[in-house]
Amino acid sequence: MKRIFAFLLVAVMVAALLAGCGGGAKNNDSTNNQGNVADTNDKQTNDTNDTNDSESVSEGEVVTLKWVAVGSGMPSNYDAWRENINAYLEDKIGVHIDTEIVSWGDWDNRRNVIVNSGEYFDILFTDMGRYLSEVQLGAYLDITELVQSKAADLYSYIPEDYWEAVKVDGKIYSVPTYKDSSMTQFIVWDKEMADKYNIDIQQHKTLESLTEPLKTIKEGEGISPFVIDQNGVGAIFTMYDAMGSELEPIGVRVDDESRTVVNVLKQEDVMNNLKTLHTWYKEGIINADAPTLGEAPSYRTTFIAQGWPSAAKTTWGPSMGVEAEAVQFAGPVLSNSTVRGSLNAVYSGAKNPEKAIEFLQLVNLDSYVRDAFYYGLEGDNFKYTEGGEVEKLNTDWTMAGYTQGTFFTVSPIAGEIDQWAEVKELNEKAVGSVLLGFDLDPTNIQNELTNCRAVWNKYRSELLTGARNPEDLVETITQELEAAGFNKIMEEAQNQIDAAFK
Repeated sequence: MKRIFAFLLVAVMVAALLAGCGGGAKNNDSTNNQGNVADTNDKQTNDTNDTNDSESVSEGEVVTLKWVAVGSGMPSNYDAWRENINAYLEDKIGVHIDTEIVSWGDWDNRRNVIVNSGEYFDILFTDMGRYLSEVQLGAYLDITELVQSKAADLYSYIPEDYWEAVKVDGKIYSVPTYKDSSMTQFIVWDKEMADKYNIDIQQHKTLESLTEPLKTIKEGEGISPFVIDQNGVGAIFTMYDAMGSELEPIGVRVDDESRTVVNVLKQEDVMNNLKTLHTWYKEGIINADAPTLGEAPSYRTTFIAQGWPSAAKTTWGPSMGVEAEAVQFAGPVLSNSTVRGSLNAVYSGAKNPEKAIEFLQLVNLDSYVRDAFYYGLEGDNFKYTEGGEVEKLNTDWTMAGYTQGTFFTVSPIAGEIDQWAEVKELNEKAVGSVLLGFDLDPTNIQNELTNCRAVWNKYRSELLTGARNPEDLVETITQELEAAGFNKIMEEAQNQIDAAFK
């Protein structure tokens, strides 16, 4: 037995030595964009042992990138999906992806922890709400040169104006998602519910006009028909450009040729909408827990969302589990902020930034990769038709498609209208903000901005969900904002605008 044991021990050691010598070679030949993934029997399969703290890439080495984004949580079939997509990514660019999808309700806290603690990531989804402050904090890498040298096709594909819109001090710190990058807000309805109460949804394009039909549904169904979460109805600010200040109460109306900086909360159109929301809240049209609700449910009788007309059939309706219809509420508007609605940034301390950029190019331009992130696992969440279109098998995929890459390389759904043509049309019709290309320089007002953001965040939820009387609350907010330096911010912003557009 001792001799047998000794023999086995030697055999194991020899096998380990041979594995160590021969394990570095990888086959990175490209496959076609239709996604016929090559046989993966000879590939590395221990994805779960990959780490994000990989050292510099040696030739042929497979790098694992950590991508953190928001959605409805991790997909239930994530492991099988990841094994499939990683086989393809490894062949294409020698990369594996480890994706963390954070639920909407946890996103703000998780994002704060990641950015402020220095937790390692390779790519982080970001947006207009925090992008500038995160750049100023030093969280993101300047990719101005890198995106042109390592992702030249992607750089050429995305319109130049979009790259300009994401620049900070003349440098690019993120890849913009080329999609519905002009903002158009829609009122979305459960069609069956609207039909049941004979509501002609085309006649209701303002919040005020919605009051009576929503009241009718509430009384007939015994429910709150306009369910919202703690983010409230931010769509009422669509027509105001916040100049990248990350402070919604300050802005310039997008069509105001005088470019006058105002307290947005006190503008007549905004105040009227706030009053309507308060009426809805008092009458139970809005759910009582709105100010503290972390995430709205999938089904809602009526809600407001950014998108395009056919999103009612392709996105909103399926997620609600009903047939939906949509009516345009506000926009389309094009501004720095609308382009920054979906961005992906590379960590300033990333160990393999070149690979991160190569991956972002692939997730935007390779239709197989794009479909995998947008629709899920082929054969489980969707399948391709003979014509190369997509047939969705379920609605279980929980990654948010808008956070990932362009819409214009996503394979269309069989039998549906070309929704991406609608998106392009809205982009072309969009009213350009009078401040397009202008960003507020926060250098002289950094402390005031920080203090005012804290004030706004304290009251935002109660105001935008209608939970408190807006006339009283806006006065309280304004007083606290002014005590925190709001007037100084307004004066500085106006001076910068006047200098930039003289």
